[in-house]
Amino acid sequence: MVARVVTVAFEGVDARRVDVEVQLTPTSQPSFAVVGLADKAVAESRERVRGAFVGLGLALPGKRIVANLAPADVPKEGSHYDLPIALALMAAIGVIPLDALDGWAAVGELGLDGQIAPVAGALPAAVAAGGLGLGLICPEANGAEAAWAGDVRLLAPRSLIQLVNHFRGVQVLGAPKAGDLAEAPPSADLRDVKGQEQAKRALEIAAAGGHNLLFAGPPGSGKSMLAQRLPGILPPLTARELLETSMVWSLGGLIAKGELTRARPFRAPHHSASMAALTGGGVRVKPGEVSLAHNGVLFLDELPEFSPQALDSLRQPLETGEVIVARANAHVRYPARVQLVAAMNPCRCGVGGPGRGACGKAPRCQRDYQGRVSGPLLDRIDLQVDVPPVTAADLALPPPAEGTAEVAARVAAAREAQAARAEELA
Repeated sequence: MVARVVTVAFEGVDARRVDVEVQLTPTSQPSFAVVGLADKAVAESRERVRGAFVGLGLALPGKRIVANLAPADVPKEGSHYDLPIALALMAAIGVIPLDALDGWAAVGELGLDGQIAPVAGALPAAVAAGGLGLGLICPEANGAEAAWAGDVRLLAPRSLIQLVNHFRGVQVLGAPKAGDLAEAPPSADLRDVKGQEQAKRALEIAAAGGHNLLFAGPPGSGKSMLAQRLPGILPPLTARELLETSMVWSLGGLIAKGELTRARPFRAPHHSASMAALTGGGVRVKPGEVSLAHNGVLFLDELPEFSPQALDSLRQPLETGEVIVARANAHVRYPARVQLVAAMNPCRCGVGGPGRGACGKAPRCQRDYQGRVSGPLLDRIDLQVDVPPVTAADLALPPPAEGTAEVAARVAAAREAQAARAEELA
């Protein structure tokens, strides 16, 4: 007799069906094996399942237990296989009815006391389950997030005993509700920026057309200040963009209490970030900063200080709008349609050029410093703006008449005109 339950394996933002099969066979040497190209986190599920059973007052049968994760040639990574293995094992030993798991997929990590801990990727798992015509069993902490998948049956128990009681008819679990759609946090206002009218105009043009932008100027000229005000003048995410972005954030474990927002992402990694941190990678191929900024802004301050290898790894994502992380046994795709905004000093000394505090090694210092950024990457930056130092006269001026709200209205009108023009040409 074989008990089965469905779960998923994540391949980028896509989730692939995996069938968890548990079989018990008589033996003189009781054992518990997990097979099917499982990584160490999945292999360790044996001990977490064993501990959870002990926490519920259950004993594993004195037989040979084999948990097979099919298809066997797909790599299985992560701790979300704990719950489906435990459920299939319970069905195999008769704790829950054998047919109770029909029509359900499950994800979740088990604690040694039987509690079900949250996992990353609940939203993509719910979307995949809905596509397969299945419901999803997920941890209570992920229920509000998974409910954003739409018309998908959901169960979100806090513990394994709640789930057992539900399937045995002792307790009925209600479907979780979707989390709040939070308002965008108050963004910094363009009224705070005095002077730099040319740079502010470039920022507005970049926002209207989705252009990549580079600010070059001495320290204190307001480059970072201007970049941080870009999200405030961008239009909110559409419904489709919200789902795309939220699925990436779900895989990164960045959705708190199922709360989503229409504010566009703004990611500003430190210049010590590695290539894997920017484009994605690691043992479980997590999304990188360029994917976490999908449909939003990726801000690279001190651009030449990033390693040349890390910067050049962004060339293809900026061109194609996606990241492909190649491994020996798989190719993982993440969306990466971002607006790049970068800032840099003219030279390593900071100031560069003539005038007070000028670099004494110019122009060689400027040439060497700016040469750290490759030409092909600069070719992908549409607007390159020199930001001059702010003078005392600029700081003495009253606040500008126009702020973020007025510029955002013009940006929204420009994007609507572009959309209407594109429909006419289609």
